[in-house]
Amino acid sequence: MQTATPTPSTQKVRRDSVGGKRGDGHRRCRRVRRSDPRRITIGPPDRGLTGYGGLAGFGSFIRDLGVDRDLRREFWHLKSGAMVVYPMEAQMRLLIDAAAVGEHRVFGVEALSADPLFVHLAGGVVPSLDTIYRDLRRFDEPAIAALEEMMAEHGLTPVRAKRRPVVHLDVDTTVEPVFGEAEGALPGPNPRYHGRPSYHPILARVAETDTVVGGKLRPGDTSFGEADAPTVAAWIDRLRAATGPKTTIRVRIDAAGDCTALMRAIDEKKAHFLTKAKTTADLCTAIYRVPRGCWRTVDVDADGKATRQVAEVDFARGEWRARGLEVRVIAVRSLDRQGKQLYLWDEAEWTVQAFLTNDMHGDADELAREYDGRAGVEPLIGELKSAWGIGKVPSADFAANHAALLLKLLTHNLLRRYVLATAPALALWRAPWIRRALLVVPGRFGRHARGPFLRLAPRPHLLN
Repeated sequence: MQTATPTPSTQKVRRDSVGGKRGDGHRRCRRVRRSDPRRITIGPPDRGLTGYGGLAGFGSFIRDLGVDRDLRREFWHLKSGAMVVYPMEAQMRLLIDAAAVGEHRVFGVEALSADPLFVHLAGGVVPSLDTIYRDLRRFDEPAIAALEEMMAEHGLTPVRAKRRPVVHLDVDTTVEPVFGEAEGALPGPNPRYHGRPSYHPILARVAETDTVVGGKLRPGDTSFGEADAPTVAAWIDRLRAATGPKTTIRVRIDAAGDCTALMRAIDEKKAHFLTKAKTTADLCTAIYRVPRGCWRTVDVDADGKATRQVAEVDFARGEWRARGLEVRVIAVRSLDRQGKQLYLWDEAEWTVQAFLTNDMHGDADELAREYDGRAGVEPLIGELKSAWGIGKVPSADFAANHAALLLKLLTHNLLRRYVLATAPALALWRAPWIRRALLVVPGRFGRHARGPFLRLAPRPHLLN
């Protein structure tokens, strides 16, 4: 069947980027026939074949960054002594390599132990699973804090590379259901598995670089609110140190950010908060009573009819006044807004939402649209769950699970830096495709008189 118009090209066609050959069916006259796999002669096994040839380049890159040195300096004391066979820094590098190639659980090391390159990079021998589990349980609070600082530092390095007038810090939480018994896994807010014990980690992402600059594992019954104000304030401080005093920091949070203590902490750090307001009855009443002439039209349809209007609402909660917090309330009503919306007017089809900010000078509509960029944290969390397995709990020990979470976030940031440095054309790709292009590369690993060697399957980006 022939189409009237040619199929348009798409950026999702990535064969060229991973060394593949583009199909030429439009130049063929004969139908393609699949080859008979029974006619393929199976040769003897080759112990030098590796499926993760890209680990060599990735390991060289992060070693040049000083990651191995920093791991030894910060964590050697967790497992010191003359009789130590598997030092802590080596165990952490092993887990970083495993996470980089897509193994979500410690148990995945069992499969990687058959790969000659992975074994070589691990020191010639892969420890037993029991040893790795015990080493994860060695992490205490100071070690976890040091690991979180290291993770954030590698997430902030791309931020320092380019000075920007405005930087967005998106803070969000997610739920990690736990199927089994684990310390700190408690029933709490869980939209999918109601009543299931879980963890409730909180993450901070810089939107401009899509790197994680803050992460904390919390018990499942922990909600986002006043208790997290010191944590968010500390993340703003570290971001301010990376951006400099002249950069405006905007912290974007969903309706959970409608918390006086949290907004107060952000305001005290000379940053702007931009959150979605909780639609309480008094706020809805204030929006409903906004005079018709105060609504400013910012979008119209083809007939000139208003489809989006904004207004500033004269509203303040009592606790804002009590703490001396000045908050600007922006209401946006629209005819074509998607998602869960609030209807206030019976005579019209307007749906409304409200935003809170301490930016008293920015355009109201621009600030409301700027909040929409916070949605970018949702795909990142989805990638961290699916591609990095942050929802896979490796142990019954809370500290071990916290350390495993931070190691995966650290690997995510390191991979982002590796892509930006070696293959910037892939910077917009997600982790699964980056792995296919740069890490999960077949090769032959062996030794000759001058040392080990590695021959890789063709990958255009590995040749640069």
